[in-house]
Amino acid sequence: MDVTASAHGPTRVPPRREAARVLLDGATLTVGELLALADGDAVPAVVPAARERARRSWLTAQRLAASGRLYGRGTGVGAQRSVPVEEDDEAAHGLRLLRSHAGGAGALLPARQVRAMLAVRANQLLAGGSGIQPAFVDALADALRLGVHPAVNEYGGIGTGDLTALAQTGLTLIGERPWTRPEPGPVSGSGAVAPAPVTAPAHAVAAPVQFVVVPPGRSDGPRPEPLPDARARTAARDASAPAPAPGVAGSPAATPDRAPRDAGAGAGTPAPVALRAGDALALLSSNALALGQAALAQGELDVLLRATHVVAALSLAAVSGSPEAYAAPVHALRPYPGAARAAGEVRRLLGPAEGPAARPGGRVQDPFGFRAFPQVHGCALDACGRLREVVEVEINCPSENPLLDADADAAYHHGGFFAAPLGLALDAAVLALLQTAQLSAARLAALGDPGLTGLPAFLATGPVSSSGTMILEYSAHSALAELRSSAAPASAGHAVLSRGLEEAASFAGQAARQALRATEAYAVVLACELVGAVRALRLHPDPPRVAAFAVAAQTLPEETRDRPLTDDVTAAVGLLPVLAGL
Repeated sequence: MDVTASAHGPTRVPPRREAARVLLDGATLTVGELLALADGDAVPAVVPAARERARRSWLTAQRLAASGRLYGRGTGVGAQRSVPVEEDDEAAHGLRLLRSHAGGAGALLPARQVRAMLAVRANQLLAGGSGIQPAFVDALADALRLGVHPAVNEYGGIGTGDLTALAQTGLTLIGERPWTRPEPGPVSGSGAVAPAPVTAPAHAVAAPVQFVVVPPGRSDGPRPEPLPDARARTAARDASAPAPAPGVAGSPAATPDRAPRDAGAGAGTPAPVALRAGDALALLSSNALALGQAALAQGELDVLLRATHVVAALSLAAVSGSPEAYAAPVHALRPYPGAARAAGEVRRLLGPAEGPAARPGGRVQDPFGFRAFPQVHGCALDACGRLREVVEVEINCPSENPLLDADADAAYHHGGFFAAPLGLALDAAVLALLQTAQLSAARLAALGDPGLTGLPAFLATGPVSSSGTMILEYSAHSALAELRSSAAPASAGHAVLSRGLEEAASFAGQAARQALRATEAYAVVLACELVGAVRALRLHPDPPRVAAFAVAAQTLPEETRDRPLTDDVTAAVGLLPVLAGL
């Protein structure tokens, strides 16, 4: 799949027709499957039983709304929660809600992040707690299948629901805003995609990706659900739901409440959904954008942390470091899972040591960058695992307020949309990443120290005044400074909004964006260390005969004279996912 760079990370082209399927059932979606949908490597397949669950939730919401007010259906929202909405104004109220909340600001987000949001929201709605008509699920799945997405601005959520992003999405789903399709933009000399025009409101900031505006579809998307009128709502309580079709299909089969698609559908855009009473708030009540961004960050972080085992092992070999700090007995006595895993990976990559080795005339122990690596890096591994757990809980459960329980025929007003678990997990992951990044920069400095390596200063091979890899320390610390600024806990923020009714926020969306920036910066830090480690091993009198060194040496340039190292670092960044798989 073609990939282009952008200020927000890679932007992928829409999915191909032969892509694999990911089942959306509201319960079992994994981070890996979500990334496949975001990257266009898979298309969604809605499980009929899950769609039926969503339909039952929708019918439950209609019954309860007919017998009494529900927040956001028969009332205003936020500080307007006690303001009643007349029954004949409920649908128009929903449209006003979408329009008024579609006030996102800042740059337009890249397709990958928006696609992740669409996949999260579709799966959450299938969990059956929202009370939204299932046609919205169909339209979200079709957008992923067709490779189109709404234009969504960066700013607007504070970790209590991605209101602006989902309002912009809602207006696109009902046909009031156009769909967009990513196209690679012109590439600048630095390799980044230059900003290209995008059809959007005049106040929007142009994204670093060119967008092609696609008109609303004609007949290749979901049909609106027929809404029981006021006279039929009471009778709907006893109506039996149609049995789901057997098996799984990428698009639900025709049922009494949803017309079949026209033959030949498969290109264009989802057909607009007819907005019904209660749909607007049901769609908005989610942190789907923050969750999608968090999943992308967790996926990138997982790859980088696995690659770090390889880079750290190569650096350890380059300085002839002691294996004692990685010995299994050390970590068996202090059994932190992440530390044990980090030490075990280094042993696996370099080969196990029999025990403490006699080192006559040598160092008794190594600097912290080598000796404390398992303890520090292990925390990052544990934090990354915890982040994945939180994301996978959140993308597979309903968080909408009010929460509809079709089995109990009840609605619960609650605070499940407050994304404290997500924000705290993201902050913890970035703080742990900062710790391991600082050790990476320390190992890079050690590689240029003749007292530790026995090699020329800065691994230079020209005249004695040559600078060698000196500048890599500056580049690494520049990226490290970016990472450090991203590690300021977003969850420490505070806000009081909506006339004091909402007096706290999790700022999970800010934490997710900081995590994405942090992973990009860490890739540069680690790549600088990798360039230094490979050069040091090439100069080493007895380099290790291990696969990791062979793979890295085959990719990175061999020339050691003073020259620009930008291409070396760029190649090293691209090599990290390969090393992560060793």
